[in-house]
Amino acid sequence: MPTEHRHIRSLGIEVEGQPFFFGYDEGPAGDGQVRLDLLYTGLSAGTELTFLKGTNPYLHSRWDGERGVFVPGEPSARFPVNFLGYMEVGRVCDSRAAGFRQGDVVASTFGHKTGHTANPAHDLLLKLPEGMDPMLGIFVAQMGPIAANGILHADAEQFGANVPHLGAGVEGRPVLVWGGGTVGLFCALFARRGGAAEVVVVDPSPFRQDLARRMGFLAMGEEEAVHYAKSAWHHRVGGRGAEYVFQTRARSDSLNRALRALRPQGTVIDLAFYQGGLGETRLGEEFHHNGLSIRCAQISRMPRPLAHAWDQRRLAAETVRLLEREGVAIRQHMITHVVPFDEAPDFLRHLVAERPEFLQIVFDAT
Repeated sequence: MPTEHRHIRSLGIEVEGQPFFFGYDEGPAGDGQVRLDLLYTGLSAGTELTFLKGTNPYLHSRWDGERGVFVPGEPSARFPVNFLGYMEVGRVCDSRAAGFRQGDVVASTFGHKTGHTANPAHDLLLKLPEGMDPMLGIFVAQMGPIAANGILHADAEQFGANVPHLGAGVEGRPVLVWGGGTVGLFCALFARRGGAAEVVVVDPSPFRQDLARRMGFLAMGEEEAVHYAKSAWHHRVGGRGAEYVFQTRARSDSLNRALRALRPQGTVIDLAFYQGGLGETRLGEEFHHNGLSIRCAQISRMPRPLAHAWDQRRLAAETVRLLEREGVAIRQHMITHVVPFDEAPDFLRHLVAERPEFLQIVFDAT
């Protein structure tokens, strides 16, 4: 019953390489709170597997938020890591907050937990539209906004504080999306919706190339993409290559190829989470000679000229509109694995050991 205490299971990591279900008891919702039951939770592989493999910088350094630097040798996180995840869909089972009622399906970012008590005054809770496949809600609160923010950075480069709409900065321009994972394909979808002249998805995996083609994109490998951009896209004033590359592969050699594919004074909008050094990125070559730019675009950082007008909630609303338009294709092609929540630890061990091809993995708690 909603008014009773309940036991919550949380997917985390006991020690390096060992996913595990932790548990704790949770009391009933208080005034102004909403109690949720988990329906679906998406795996953000690029981030979460860094904890499983022990490569996440928080396991080795402490983030000093005041100075904006990592302090080596003082880890912010240690094993066990009790909570992971930020791509959740839940159903309201008890509401003590205005605007929410029992049975509402909401997107949020509360982690791989069987339940959660949220405070809508502080937590991002977004009710899904009637008729939307609830599984698509895993993209609404975080992953879709991450990609949308990448597009917004290109918009800010073109229009500063006067961006008329999301995607205006790529309208009529050819772009490369480097990486055919979840963030990459959402970048491609947002760019296409924004009116990009051509969108090419770049990935070395034939599996991911095929998925991108099924979603209506031209797709190719990395070296082929460099050649294509330099031969097919000729700016009469600006030179040959892509004006923007949205880089989502956390590899220094991919970043280097992305730079090579740009026209002079082009920009890499970088959304990747690099774990090691950048030994394969040659900043003394195309970056230096062509006057290129690398712009980091992460969900916690809106473009400075637009910070007054855009936030994560607005980017989430843009994601909902994209899902309403492209949801059937996203559900069919991008969600490649739906795994019962109870089987999540075994599946993660399989994922690391066997390295099967995948795109978006969803843990199903229904």
